[in-house]
Order: sequence, then structure tokens, then C-alpha cells
Amino acid sequence: MSVKSESNKLESRPWGGYIILLDEEICKVKKLLINPKKRFSLQYHNKRTETWTIIKGKVQITVGEHKKVYSYGETISVPVKILHRIENIGDEIAEIIEVQTGTYFGEDDIVRIEDDYGRVK
Repeated sequence: MSVKSESNKLESRPWGGYIILLDEEICKVKKLLINPKKRFSLQYHNKRTETWTIIKGKVQITVGEHKKVYSYGETISVPVKILHRIENIGDEIAEIIEVQTGTYFGEDDIVRIEDDYGRVK
């Protein structure tokens, strides 16, 4: 296994941003920083699963038809092709460790269904 790249640079997004902690052929690990009262697109991926561990804050996570509030230390996994969304319902920046596994980790594997920021194609 060889590391493709390492970056501790914050990648900004309308909901906050992320830092890539690890980027390998078989997985990618990010630290997600979600601003208060912001949320991700309702989306799915064709080529990767995601597992999230909440390390700070309180978030509401939608996976398929299920919504649940998560906080410190809780973990949830999202299978390939399942609709999902993270929403920061707290008043502080939420921090989540995201582990992606699969065959492809490019940002163009995001299929947005609903988006607060005008990014649905």
C-alpha cells in the first residue's frame, strides 16, 4: 500500500469544510468540520461506503428513510447507493471522522438529490 497524498489543508465547502488525514488506494480518511445549523446535500455514492464517528457536537444523520441524532463517540455506516445527509443541529462546529472505503473516492462520485447551496445537477 502506498499513500497517494497527504494534506492537512482545509478544503472549504458551503457547510464548513474537511481536512484529508489519509488518502490511499483502498481508503480515504477525512476530518469533517460542519458549521452550526448547516447540512450536507441529500446524496449518495456509487463507488464508496462511508463510516462516520462523531468526535464533537450534535448532528442529525439521515440514512435512507431513517433520521437519528448522534453525539460524541457514536458511529454510523452508510452503504453504497444509499441516500444520506449530515446536519449540524448544534450551536458549535461539529467534528466527524469519515472513513471512506470502496473503489473510487473522487468528489464526482457525489450524486446530489437535494442541496441548500444550488449544486444539484
